[in-house]
Amino acid sequence: MIISAVILENIIEFIGRFHPVLVHLPIGVLLLAALFQWLSRKEKYQSLSSAVSIALFWGMISAILSCISGYLLSNSGDYDADLISNHQWFGIAVASISILAYGLNRRNKDNIWVSGLMVLLIIITGHLGGSITHGSDYLVQAFSTEGNDAITAKRAPIPDINQALAYNDVIRPILTAKCYKCHGPDKQKGKLRLDMPDLILKGGKGGLVLVGGKVDDSELIKRILLAKDNEDHMPPIEQPQLTKSELELLHWWVSSGADFNKKVNALVQTDKIKPVLLALQSEEVKEELKISDVPAESVDIADQGSFKKIQERGIALTAVAQNSNYLAANFVAVETLTEKDLQLLNPIAKQLIWLKLGDSQLNDKMLARISDLSSLTRLSLERTAISDFGIVQLKNLDKLQYLNLIGTKVSVKGLEQLKGLNELKQIFLFQTLVQPSEVDQLKKLFPKAKIDLGGYKLQFLEGDTTELKDPKLK
Repeated sequence: MIISAVILENIIEFIGRFHPVLVHLPIGVLLLAALFQWLSRKEKYQSLSSAVSIALFWGMISAILSCISGYLLSNSGDYDADLISNHQWFGIAVASISILAYGLNRRNKDNIWVSGLMVLLIIITGHLGGSITHGSDYLVQAFSTEGNDAITAKRAPIPDINQALAYNDVIRPILTAKCYKCHGPDKQKGKLRLDMPDLILKGGKGGLVLVGGKVDDSELIKRILLAKDNEDHMPPIEQPQLTKSELELLHWWVSSGADFNKKVNALVQTDKIKPVLLALQSEEVKEELKISDVPAESVDIADQGSFKKIQERGIALTAVAQNSNYLAANFVAVETLTEKDLQLLNPIAKQLIWLKLGDSQLNDKMLARISDLSSLTRLSLERTAISDFGIVQLKNLDKLQYLNLIGTKVSVKGLEQLKGLNELKQIFLFQTLVQPSEVDQLKKLFPKAKIDLGGYKLQFLEGDTTELKDPKLK
């Protein structure tokens, strides 16, 4: 009976999959043979010499079988070719030297240098095998802060989620932590790589895995949603699973078109996804408070009824530090800001020390509602409609240390009205009416503060390349 090519391929792959089982035999048996050989050189352990030949024989056989099964497994195309090649040749070297060691032993010509080289080759081959299975950095992963499960706690915080790139800043870290181990540069199960946009779009052995705008047709999402006990569920049940937030972010990105270049603010954001996106910058609170330290004195817990009303409005409230009652508020998920929204903060004025209102409909009239929040140490008002007329209403915030006015119509004249804020340490004024020539004047008004006008330029190096175009051509 003629066996079809497909069945033969499946049989070969089946045999190859015994490699992870077989490969541990030569490692253990040959290392034991070398140990017995070295010990038997001493009179006290000469009785072990009879076991050396047996150990070398079975170690040699298992090394040869491991090479054969490893070669068959490598043909599946699930692994990086360069890593496989190095591991393969060192594996062949181990099998070859085990044959030599066994032959010398049979002739009673044990050579300590041959067994020493065999041990060294086993170590190198084992390390290369571990790199294929667990990644090239598997030995130092225990000391690394990357690749952990909770993306909001372990990934770098995103200062402004709306200005972040949806794929590069939001989606790619999820794929890195949960998918690269099996579908990255070192290993490609099912011939699928998820570490580069063009390779994601290419798909794998089973075809396309991503269809922009069509979640139900995207195999990437379908596999994740399968029951954990389903053999097609991804990631494999023995690997770290996606969190609810990670799944929601992937679902949102795919349903929004799976664009690799657009920013978050260019994609449709539902009420459900907004707080999930906002959570990606929650760590920013802790980082920025290195500048504006949490007050040393304790404060009572905020009124829970007021707390609930604020959250129901879509305003994100988070504790600025573990076991602290001080709070940070972010209005990024509030589509239409009103004075009533700001009034909601009054009951938690003692606890609120950090407030982010950037990219909102905030205007000069609304600033009056902020003047009562006397505990504020940080205030972000970037890209709002405030001007010199309203900025004066912040003069009573005497604990303020950080003030972001980027993209507003504030000038030096307006800032002069805040000269009594002696605790200011950072003032961001990029794209305002403040001119570079006026920085010295501001430094006299705020001697403790760093005045940041932005507008940074990259240094041009000799090694940089430039593209020259004829100005006549359009």
